[in-house]
Amino acid sequence: MPVVNRISAFADDMAAWRHHIHRRPELGFDLPETAAFVAARLREFGVDEIHEGIATSGIVALIHGRAKGPAIGLRADMDALPMEDLSGAPYASEIPGRAHACGHDGHTAMLLGAARYLAETRNFAGTAVLLFQPAEEQGGGGQVMVQEGVLDRFAVQQVYAMHIAPGTPLGEFATTPGPIMAAVDDFSITLRGRGGHAAYPHDATDPIPGACALVGALQTIASRNADPMKQLVVSVTQVHAGSAYNVIPEEAMVSGTIRSYDKALHALARRRLEEIVHGHAAAFDLGAQIDIIEGYPPTVNDPDRTAFAAEVAREVAGRVDTAMVPEMGAEDFSFMLEARPGAFLFLGNGDTPMCHHPAFDFDDRALPVGASTFARLIERALPLTE
Repeated sequence: MPVVNRISAFADDMAAWRHHIHRRPELGFDLPETAAFVAARLREFGVDEIHEGIATSGIVALIHGRAKGPAIGLRADMDALPMEDLSGAPYASEIPGRAHACGHDGHTAMLLGAARYLAETRNFAGTAVLLFQPAEEQGGGGQVMVQEGVLDRFAVQQVYAMHIAPGTPLGEFATTPGPIMAAVDDFSITLRGRGGHAAYPHDATDPIPGACALVGALQTIASRNADPMKQLVVSVTQVHAGSAYNVIPEEAMVSGTIRSYDKALHALARRRLEEIVHGHAAAFDLGAQIDIIEGYPPTVNDPDRTAFAAEVAREVAGRVDTAMVPEMGAEDFSFMLEARPGAFLFLGNGDTPMCHHPAFDFDDRALPVGASTFARLIERALPLTE
């Protein structure tokens, strides 16, 4: 079965919804315009229930099928990024410093398209639970929705989500069972010495040599402490110290990120980071403070649900790569997949700038493919019987 004909018929409407959201990007949990727009469309479609204000600005919509049955969750994220929009599109962001450069406008439009179709047809036995989520980019809105009990409250048994994928052929899918995206923690290390005049280094305790040595030492976590058959990234991304040529500073700051697919390996990396930092601080006669910003856990696809989702996606799109190489990016749909079995799929955007690039834009031609796949996931997971 290719793209659903009824969904193709209102593809222009989905594009218009996306363009509207794209023009007015909002950040984090503070999505009043976006949430109001989504709720208004859902009311127009005649969904059975709309629950607003979840995780501040999230929305849960329920659509009941023609017979009773289980509840299946479909999730779309709604927030944008704090960056400039250089897409050059006629519907480019009207708000400086904000841009839908990760495709969440498209994810939202696809789920709205599925909602319209499912509310019209209701060819399933059970309930479609549509999860419009804030704060994927900043704040972990998926975690907050789970903590607020939406999966329990609406008896969701399985959850599915999609993400646009530049570099994958337009309209094709890619996924994999097991880990598909990484866990992430960020770290900030402050080394404290004693400042002084650069001409008299013996009267100061310079934190810069310690910071430079620390950057190299942190690379040994992946190269010498981790199993080489398991993926681990420890990247130093910032080093800050000093303000003048002739001043030895009091402090130096080193920060970066830890990413992996394995929780035990992630814990090892954090432990070794703390040991290395404190050891280097002692060796260079410095004080040390380590701040760990806990991020998202790994996004882990349930094997059976992934095989099912791939089968459905193949019916719609024709081609699905079910052995994609997992990505080191992170995704807060991971919290929902920790709570319920399900699957996360990537939908191809073609040869375009990557997500988080200021020139990125969602290709509207992918909208009917994503919406049809969302809709068919419900119809296939909750089939009507004679």
